[in-house]
Amino acid sequence: MTAQGMRFHQDASTSNGTPNGSTHLEHHTQTYSNGTNGHTDTPEKLPQKNGIHPPTARATPQSFYGHDREEVTRLIIQALDDLGYQEAANTLSRESGYEVESPGVALFRHAVLQGDWSEAEALLFGSEPPDEGGGVSIHNGHHQGLKFVEGVDQDQLRFLLRKQKYLELLESKDLGRALMVLRQELTPLQQERNQLQQLSSMLVNTPDGLKKEAQWDGATGQSRHILLQELSKSISPSVMIPEHRLADLLDQVKKNQISHCLYHNPSRSPSLFADHVCDRSQFPLRTVLELGQNAGEVWAMEFSHDGKMLATSGQATDVLIYDTITFQVLHRLTEHTDHVAYLAWSPDDRKLITCSHDKTARVWDAPSGQRILKIDHHNHPGPGGLTAAVWSPDGQSFVTGSLHGNHRLCLWSIDGEQLHNWEVDYRVQDCAISPNGKRMVVISSESQIIVYDYETYAEEYSILLKSQMTCVNISQDSQHMLINMANSEIQLIKIDNAEIVKRYMGQQQGQFVIRSTFGGADQNLIISGSEDARVYIWHKENGTLIETLEGHHSPGCVNVVAWNPTDPCMFASGGDDHKVRIWSKENNDFQTKRRNRISTNPSISSFRDNAGRG
Repeated sequence: MTAQGMRFHQDASTSNGTPNGSTHLEHHTQTYSNGTNGHTDTPEKLPQKNGIHPPTARATPQSFYGHDREEVTRLIIQALDDLGYQEAANTLSRESGYEVESPGVALFRHAVLQGDWSEAEALLFGSEPPDEGGGVSIHNGHHQGLKFVEGVDQDQLRFLLRKQKYLELLESKDLGRALMVLRQELTPLQQERNQLQQLSSMLVNTPDGLKKEAQWDGATGQSRHILLQELSKSISPSVMIPEHRLADLLDQVKKNQISHCLYHNPSRSPSLFADHVCDRSQFPLRTVLELGQNAGEVWAMEFSHDGKMLATSGQATDVLIYDTITFQVLHRLTEHTDHVAYLAWSPDDRKLITCSHDKTARVWDAPSGQRILKIDHHNHPGPGGLTAAVWSPDGQSFVTGSLHGNHRLCLWSIDGEQLHNWEVDYRVQDCAISPNGKRMVVISSESQIIVYDYETYAEEYSILLKSQMTCVNISQDSQHMLINMANSEIQLIKIDNAEIVKRYMGQQQGQFVIRSTFGGADQNLIISGSEDARVYIWHKENGTLIETLEGHHSPGCVNVVAWNPTDPCMFASGGDDHKVRIWSKENNDFQTKRRNRISTNPSISSFRDNAGRG
């Protein structure tokens, strides 16, 4: 192979009786006033507003530096309660005359969290007041119901409540009542037929099987809290302020400042005390070290999750593992007999898997450098080998992918047992598993993106693109996939619906495999190599190309880049020039730290030399 990079392959009504899991509410949690549905009775001359009481002290202006005074005060009361300052929250409520939420909302919240579903529906939607023949009603006026945001499908809200009720009855093995809820309360709402069919099939499940199929953690888990959060989205915020609203607003402020900070790369969250700006001098823009131990072009490279090791491989048959303080070689792994195109660290960093054109995958013990497993079931006649490998989040199994053969996409145990074969008819170019373990994304040489439910192995959807793809990464929040395209474009795509969120352009790619990735302290950057021997860095949120870095020898490709997950000011690049370059910021005392580490640990040098000779 010439020094031109690695080419990619081109070919119901509410129910009666005692509610499940609770009794009727007799004692309620304290709220910050006595109003109903956001307000109390006030004299006619006073404004009628949700959450307001008659002023208890002097008149105050209704504006707070251009913001609604009531809204600001109620947010502060809620935030004080979130912070644990209940006495301060109560004091502010009494002094201002404002409440966070009405007793009606508090009753509704309590009913949902206690599983009192009849009461929850009556409070949410309203109910006819009973004819008690005069006197004062004891029903607290909740027959009025809560105020919804415009356009809400109330039957969908009923469905969510009754679905929770149904699942809890199944969990408690009360199948008779569960069947009644399904037939008399859920079915009449005429929601999507496939939802009802799925709920009906759960009647024969065990409690554990029910939780897995419904992706639900039970009545004693977080399911009621999750339900309450979902319902609250449809209730007017003037009545029911979303949970932790002030914290959410502060997050939005920070995200907005970060989105306008091109060189944002700190390891700490921005302070609220000052406007946020990052200095370019604190960004990794210069090469602090050049590693020349690779015997060929560098095609694959990855830092360990703890940032302490860096593994590299490529055109040569060996794999190098470096210590990231000294950048001396810890181990040289030499068993492969052909190019090593891919590698991946296990979640605990104690194992490394390598994939080769010799049609094998090998798993190595990182501390000792010894091979502990060899996978050769991908063996097949003709060219091409293993192209990808990815670990399950628990580290007990891994997936391998290849271009040819009967085992193009397989799941293996750490002992080498084949756990599943997807039996696909496409050629696997790359694959990735979401950090939450729920999905696997595969890209094929036939320009397909295929998304699987990793827990059931079932395909969720596939899409066909106009250009070939060379690599895929998934964000740490498991929400987005990053796809490197052969038409000089990188796409950030939502996994849930395949929506393209952002496109990144400027780099050159058309013939060879280039592996781009997320970078920066909070994955707020996108970084990629290029066929023009440069490194390109974009701001993830706004798509701005912020740096184009030169360093590798031209002509040739920068084939792979990797960002140190524990040091936001360090990344590495590997190219056709057989070099690995370590990048850091201008004033970094990198070389001083490196020399000190070597001088104070003489055993490091001798151990690496011995390992290298092995």
